[in-house]
Amino acid sequence: MTTDLWPQVERLLRESGRSIERPTRYLNHEWGCTYKPDAAYRFCMVYPDTYELGQANQAVRILCNRVNLVEGMAAERAYVPADDMADAMRAAGIPAFSMESCAPIAEFDAVGITLPHELAATNVLQLLDLAGIPLRTENRTENDPLVMGGGPCVLNAEPYAPFFDVMMLGEGEEVLPELLRMHRDMLAQGVSRADMLHAMAKVPGVYVPSLYDVVSEAEAQERGSWILPKHDDIPTVIEKRIWEGFATSDAYEPQVVPYAELIHDRLNIEILRGCTRGCRFCQAGMMYRPVRERSADNIVAAAIRGLSETGYDEVSLTSLSTTDHSQIEEILRRLNRTFEGTGISVSIPSQRLDSFGVDMAELVAGGKRGGLTFAPEAGTQRLRDVINKNVTEEDLFTAVRASFEAGWRRCKLYFMIGLPTETDDDIKGIASLVQRAYDVAKQATPEGQRGNIRMSASCALFVPKAQTPFQWDGQIAPEEAIRRINLLRNSVKYRAIDIHWHAPDVSQVEAMMSRGGREVADVVEAAWRKGEHFDAWTEKFSLDAWKEACAECGVDFEGTAQRTYDTDYIPPWAHLSLGIQTRYFQRERQLADEAKTTPDCTYEHCTVCGVCMGLGSKIQLQGVRS
Repeated sequence: MTTDLWPQVERLLRESGRSIERPTRYLNHEWGCTYKPDAAYRFCMVYPDTYELGQANQAVRILCNRVNLVEGMAAERAYVPADDMADAMRAAGIPAFSMESCAPIAEFDAVGITLPHELAATNVLQLLDLAGIPLRTENRTENDPLVMGGGPCVLNAEPYAPFFDVMMLGEGEEVLPELLRMHRDMLAQGVSRADMLHAMAKVPGVYVPSLYDVVSEAEAQERGSWILPKHDDIPTVIEKRIWEGFATSDAYEPQVVPYAELIHDRLNIEILRGCTRGCRFCQAGMMYRPVRERSADNIVAAAIRGLSETGYDEVSLTSLSTTDHSQIEEILRRLNRTFEGTGISVSIPSQRLDSFGVDMAELVAGGKRGGLTFAPEAGTQRLRDVINKNVTEEDLFTAVRASFEAGWRRCKLYFMIGLPTETDDDIKGIASLVQRAYDVAKQATPEGQRGNIRMSASCALFVPKAQTPFQWDGQIAPEEAIRRINLLRNSVKYRAIDIHWHAPDVSQVEAMMSRGGREVADVVEAAWRKGEHFDAWTEKFSLDAWKEACAECGVDFEGTAQRTYDTDYIPPWAHLSLGIQTRYFQRERQLADEAKTTPDCTYEHCTVCGVCMGLGSKIQLQGVRS
């Protein structure tokens, strides 16, 4: 029998008056939620941020649905309470709880936490502490739930390793239910926690950090790995899991309709998974290979069903590169015909410059024309070739011309500052490119409407990511980043163009987390104890706290983020494999220095990255890409 905290939570919300912002964050039983009170085994899936951000996350929705399909097993959701609620809960002695049954998270058999980005690390500790679960696996007992991790940050799991009993590399649709069944059975047999973890470490795609010792840097470079298994029967290299059933699976994932307004409050349909464009900075493009498409029939049926079951008036066709789908024009035409006159709009969050022509502009428009976003990433063709973007300025001008002729009046362009080999000419190139794009937009807009044109450039600081060809490159120093941003601002002569940039402070922490080893986990805990959490929120972030934490833990903050290595250097994540061969990353890094591009293997020949051969997978297209 589980504890029902709802009477206490309800009283807390009622008595708090207006001191707790957005109480709908904590209300259970939303429309469409799955509640299985009689299930013998219970799993809680956590997104490490507030409800508004987490409820829209597709990974949480997909994995909860998968677990709830298992007979006798229940999956519930949980999020990190905002500070006002967290303070009130601590004062009232109320632990962190799940949404569906309002039960203490610590009472679940297992807790899964997705790691979507580096700045969520301290939120993980905030949630575990609020739940009353020991922060580190070494301090947990037989009565504590199994704490599991997954998501993009597991590509370098080491800065999070001591906080997780089990980590899953790759796609979780198969491996998560597999592990939970295994855990359920071993619990019933009375197997000790230590023996459970040993058994789980043998499951493909599963990393149990506590069963590996970390060696010194010198030994790691000599041995080719930073870890040393404590048992002879567990792997030295953990390879990601791929869900081969994605392409033929139902595109509609049952979706909860929230009480509160979300950051992305719409129906989401994942139409394809993977991207082989090969941008050398892009971790997601490497992580989700190979490309697998769902069919047009599947996608259209899912959108119709999902809208009827949720009542949303917008459906978003999601993927890393939606306009790359080989049937995207058919999909958009069918959806636009189906929803014509209903007020329902179809959106695509990711538009490729080289596939966004006049026809695509009209198809994407539907009945609404908000703003469009394109990502040239760099201001010159040389630097776009360095990063393997494989788009030209004419691709950009064609896309801008098509969209403004089709009725759009707002456009945002994304760039990165500090990319490998970048020069001042590349920075000035951003200003030139944006100004010329504005000229194209102006020419494509009727004279009487030109006052409505809005063109902006948003610049982020390059963060070197694990498992990419740029993983060996350091981040530029913050003062250099500011210099380059000022150079860009001074180079833009059009008042009608807005330049936005991200402060380099946050990006420094991202780079340290992305490139650090297990020693960085101590920094995460020290920063959290100094009050750091919700670091992705500007008003909550403190660079000084992170620097102090690094100093206390003996970690070189600037060096970890900024040091550049030769491509034969063994990084702390070398034991975690996406199936991509190291020599592929090395070759791509060399081609970057030569400003030579590599083609997309879904359009041309195999580029021998190693995924399909090494993991026994294959590209699955529904048609011929044009």
